Formats: sequence, structure tokens, C-alpha cells
Amino acid sequence: MKVGIVGANGYSGVELIRLLINHPFAELETVISNSTSGEEIQTLYPHLSAVFERRLEDFNADELAEHVDAVFFATPAGVSKDLLPECLKRGLLCIDLSGDFRLKDPAAYESWYHRSPADEDLLQRAVYGLSEINREQIKAAARIIANPGCYPTATLLGLLPAVKRGAINTRSLVIDGKSGASGAGRKASIANLFCGINENVQAYKLGAHQHTPEIEQAIQAVSGNEERVTFTTHLIPMTRGLMCTIYADLTEDLSTEEWIAYYEHFYKDSPFVRIRKAGTWPSTKEVLGSNYCDIGLNVDGRTRPDYRFSDRQCG
Repeated sequence: MKVGIVGANGYSGVELIRLLINHPFAELETVISNSTSGEEIQTLYPHLSAVFERRLEDFNADELAEHVDAVFFATPAGVSKDLLPECLKRGLLCIDLSGDFRLKDPAAYESWYHRSPADEDLLQRAVYGLSEINREQIKAAARIIANPGCYPTATLLGLLPAVKRGAINTRSLVIDGKSGASGAGRKASIANLFCGINENVQAYKLGAHQHTPEIEQAIQAVSGNEERVTFTTHLIPMTRGLMCTIYADLTEDLSTEEWIAYYEHFYKDSPFVRIRKAGTWPSTKEVLGSNYCDIGLNVDGRTRPDYRFSDRQCG
């Protein structure tokens, strides 16, 4: 499949370049960036010299349709909602890495992203691209794929198997997220200056992070109930990597080993999800630069309710 990248000059864009030039079924034809059009991508990222050398182009839907079959949008929020429809009209498969097509409710997008939403019909047609969960929907001729956000990917891969089993109280969910600085993108920001990030950990966007409704929407799609989560994000002093620690009250009396066995079975056909053995925990360096998501599980017996006692009381 011949592909193009819109927004190829950012961190997500250059990561896509790395993945696509090594992909056996993809041929990267075009890299686009209106802000740096005319520059050579290897000038912005010298490590691409002699690996992938290409001039960045302006966005033109007609020219894209002549050269590619699929387009990735590695653009900031609020951009792809205007550009993607033009590619869709020309029969291109569209994969959006921004948040513009993740939320089904336009009002929710406007409230959390503080921007005007995409066309509601296109929002309903978009398939949420968490492939381990929505594999069949993606395969069923999806033409708009909304790539999940970073925090939602880690959170939902760790959480949705338990939600599907119905073995946790979804009203008790607490998500502690930590991310490296590259997650904020390449644009210069005072908040991401070295002297502020180095040797420092800071919480940010408490109660206001735009990934909150995305996580809640995905949980609701599985549980069937309107959900609310406590989601706190932290910026930590490293370039890239992400860790989410998730807490939930159990509604089923399972041991750590039983949970691990359940997760291993759930992800048996998902080669990029690795379930850690009991007593071992994920580390960001162990997945750095890879497709892997490592998941560790633990049942805290000190806080686990005595289910048998509860049953006798109810009986």
C-alpha cells in the first residue's frame, strides 16, 4: 500500500516515517507539512540522512489521490477535521492520529478540546483504532480510523479485559498516568523547557485532560453504562515513554495468578501486548522504540473485600 503522511515534520510524523519505511506492506510516497513545505525532512531530522530523504510538500488532496492509497494525519488537534474529508472524498483510507475523530459526541469534543468539532456524520463513521479491541471493526472496510491517544492506549489495554469480564467496579477507577516530554509535541513551549522538566515531576491538567472522555467512551462501549474515571496526568523528566497505573475495586474474588491467566488468554492473538509474570512489573525502557505494551497485574489482599462474608450477609 502506498501511503502519505500529513504533518510529517512533528514527533509523531517522524516516528511514522520510521515505522513505515520498515513495514513490509507499506511504501511511503509523500511527506507533507504546510509549515515547513519545501524543506528536506533529513534537514529537520539528520538521522534520516541516507535512510529516507524527501522534500516536504504542501497539502493537496488531488495530488495525494494520484500517488497514495492511504493517508496518515499526524497533525495537531483541529487540523485533520478540515483536511481529512477532502481525502475521504477522493477514496483514500484515512488514519487520524489527532483527537479530531475519536469522540462520537461533537459537544464533548468542543468542551474538552475547545475547538469546533468535525462533521457528526464522519464522527459516527470513524472506527476507534485500538486494534487489540476493535480488530474486526477495523478490518470491516473502515475508511476513517481514529488512532487512540497515548494515555488511552495504555489505560484501555490494561483495563478493558477486566471491564469485559465484569469483574471490577467501573465507578471506582483511578488512573495515574505519567508521560515523557515528547508527548506534548515538537512545538516550543515554556512548560517543556529543560530547566523546568529536569529533576522534576509535575501534575498537569487535573480534571481537564482531553483524553478523559476518550477513556470513558471506550469503557462505556464495553460496560454499557455511563462511566466516570479519576484521571491524573504527570510530566516526568524523560524524553519518551508512558506509564499508567490503574486502581479498581474487584467484584469477583480472583487471585493475581488467575488475573494473569485471564489476561494471557485475552491477548493470546495480540503479539504486541505482553503480560508480565507475577511479581514483575513493566518498565518504560523495556518497550522503548517498540510496538509493545507490557501489562503487570496485582491483587492487593489487604484491600480486597471478603466476598464469602458478603455473600453470607446477603443470603
